[in-house]
Amino acid sequence: MLFDTHAHLNVEQFAKDEAKVIQRAKDHGVSRMAVVGFDHETIAKALELSKTYEGIYPIIGWHPTEAGSYSDEVEEKLIHLIQTENIVAMGEMGLDYHWMEDPKPIQIEAFRRQIQVAKELNIPITVHNRESTEDIYKVLKEEHVEDIGGIMHSFNLTPEWQERFLDLGMHISYSGVLTFKNAPAVKESAKVVPLDKVLIETDSPYLSPMPYRGKRNEPSYVRFVAEELAELRGMSLEEIAEITTRNANKIFNLTED
Repeated sequence: MLFDTHAHLNVEQFAKDEAKVIQRAKDHGVSRMAVVGFDHETIAKALELSKTYEGIYPIIGWHPTEAGSYSDEVEEKLIHLIQTENIVAMGEMGLDYHWMEDPKPIQIEAFRRQIQVAKELNIPITVHNRESTEDIYKVLKEEHVEDIGGIMHSFNLTPEWQERFLDLGMHISYSGVLTFKNAPAVKESAKVVPLDKVLIETDSPYLSPMPYRGKRNEPSYVRFVAEELAELRGMSLEEIAEITTRNANKIFNLTED
């Protein structure tokens, strides 16, 4: 049994065949998927999917590329949904200095506010980090993220940075990037990540693993991430599947099947 801890089945790339994609994932042993909503439309769709299909769990938050539209009203909506729906984590939140849709101070403020909400509601967070590692670390440390814990989504940094985020109580989640030949630092970090802190994901429809790089990603492909992690650790696929699924169930506060 595999658990894809970060997928966007709620975006337009899956609008025509979501049912087939979900069934294909289950046929390939992916029994649970966390679907991440990051704005009004995708949050609504994540909730809809979770109520339509078994094994779909919603994560909701406000993406850093949407930081400029974060408001008291948005925050109130997130709080209400987390209090009334079966939300397993808050996110994805964080910083994105690649696209820079909004200035750094605006992104940081939206990030801080969401962490504070998550702490008030005692729910873990999922963190988006693109070209913003130093500030991500600074905010997480200053906001004492260790009180709730969370996930460094699609981790692609060095073992040294991994250790620093682990010290803050974060989990490390690997995406298809782990399978790329030009990602040696990520592979090195995967070799030493504590087995009780490791997760796997697809970030569908993005970051397709080898051998599907460049094509639409989907949850069934999380197996390739698991296989790469197993090879790097000298373990079996079954062992990695069991470990990562157990870790996901624990951080999301879900019961085992």
